[in-house]
Amino acid sequence: MTTDSPVKMTHRQVLEALTGLLLGMFVSMIATTVVSTSMPVIVHDLGGDQAAYTWVITATLLTTAISTPIWGKLADLFNRKLLIQLALVIFVAATAAAGFAQDTNTLIAFRAIQGIGGGGLAALSQVIMADIISPRERGRYMGLFGAVMAVATVGGPLLGGWITDVANWRWNFFVALPFAVAALIILQKTLRISTERTRKVSIDYVGIVLLSAAVSLILIWITNAGSTFDWWGTETVLMVGAAIIATIAFIIVELKVREPLIPLTLFRGRTFTLSVLASISIGVAMFGTSVYLAQYMQLSRGATPTEAGLMTLPMMAGLLISSMVVGQLVTRFGKWKGYLILGSVLLIAGSVMLSTLHYDTNFILVSIYMFVMGAGVGMTMQNLVLIVQNVAKPSEMGVSSSGVTFFRSLGGTIGVSVMGAVLANSLTGLFSDGKERIGAAIAKLGDKGAEVAAQLSSGTLPQVRLLPEPVRSIIEDFYAQAISHAFLIGIPLAVISLIAILFLPNRPLTTMTTSERARADASGKQAADGSVEDAADVAIADAEALSGASTGSVTVVSRSGDDRGDTASDAGR
Repeated sequence: MTTDSPVKMTHRQVLEALTGLLLGMFVSMIATTVVSTSMPVIVHDLGGDQAAYTWVITATLLTTAISTPIWGKLADLFNRKLLIQLALVIFVAATAAAGFAQDTNTLIAFRAIQGIGGGGLAALSQVIMADIISPRERGRYMGLFGAVMAVATVGGPLLGGWITDVANWRWNFFVALPFAVAALIILQKTLRISTERTRKVSIDYVGIVLLSAAVSLILIWITNAGSTFDWWGTETVLMVGAAIIATIAFIIVELKVREPLIPLTLFRGRTFTLSVLASISIGVAMFGTSVYLAQYMQLSRGATPTEAGLMTLPMMAGLLISSMVVGQLVTRFGKWKGYLILGSVLLIAGSVMLSTLHYDTNFILVSIYMFVMGAGVGMTMQNLVLIVQNVAKPSEMGVSSSGVTFFRSLGGTIGVSVMGAVLANSLTGLFSDGKERIGAAIAKLGDKGAEVAAQLSSGTLPQVRLLPEPVRSIIEDFYAQAISHAFLIGIPLAVISLIAILFLPNRPLTTMTTSERARADASGKQAADGSVEDAADVAIADAEALSGASTGSVTVVSRSGDDRGDTASDAGR
């Protein structure tokens, strides 16, 4: 493999290369977060119910999850620069089209297409970062990523809420367009990475279809079981059975094809397997809590979209502060496992605390709960990808990185669907049990009572803050109870994440980029077999010795299937 970039990029060259990449990530994040606080209003205006609200969210997450490993595989086969530009165009075009939706079905369809582009941006940004920045040095640049995340995650909801309050929610879908054009131009001018691939192109089309079918069937079943049809009905048997068959067929295909979509050999390594398990619960925490916290603020605390954006700032602050601080500490000391363990403990604590929410919970407590959850996500999310990239073969960097991202997105997708199903079923029970209580409250409203009763019985997601008292406080209480029940889903998954992280091999971080490791592998193939098992390890050790000679410590990176690694002291080298 050849590369267009220098052998060792300077700090300035890395910053130039990161400019377009960061702007592309900003476009993806701002287009997603800008509608987060407006979603209850959007679904209400389009006549959607709680199930539609869930699908507007999960449609994007579903296609993001499915497309992520596909983009990752393409990154190992084609020009990565061209691929990320294509993903950006797909993402922004679908986002803009969603702004013209006249019903929830159309909105869901365009959001699904948006997710295809989003999967590419998520997967390719990680792969390209590994091309130009070594795992050990990644923390040095976390301040830049933190700044982009801060503007998008904090500014997006605030901007979206403000646009919805003073203008029209449809403009939320158009604000990313000028940034996208700028990102495409800057990517073209500044991003210089490898464009040549030595492997013959082969795409696993059958695997793509089977994976899509399996994941889609499971999500459709989770979303509709208990409401559209019975949990143990014929539909359940057909959907779950078909999903199991598709999963088995997918595994068989992946074992047979030359270029599998998700190489199952990756699961031979403990680092990849345990990172995948941990990432699933991270996805639930990251996507599930952000989606339903916005709903909680508006439907249980009477906030406007703008106010909801302000009220969720503590979670974003926890995420940003922890990710930036931990990133710097990882680069400075080269240690990562302690931060992951602490992050997973905070995830458990945050999930437990959020499951206790009521409509009148002191907001200072709510802010602490959100901050703890955000800090847990910030400490774990990116570092799980980092440690997988640290041990992945250069030729499998795309599928390894996207594999972790895929399972994180899949966990988030299933988590949002399960939480949505729990929320919808809880609401049905609460409204049924509280029918007399609501009726008595409506009766006190006189002539206005008929209008309120019609709104509540329509099935459309209500605008709770506009309801008159005492009906409003009753509905706020119902939604708070249902949302807190939904947050219970995250607790056992967070515990699984902690267990997986505890058993992760504590491998030292390499100081070599993917391109440098690929060249080391190439030179290693020409070396005669000596006293070590893999000649490529000799080349890597020699290359890293150049940077480690001044400290007297050399990190030998072994990429064997059981993830073994040794730290050898070679002071006299």
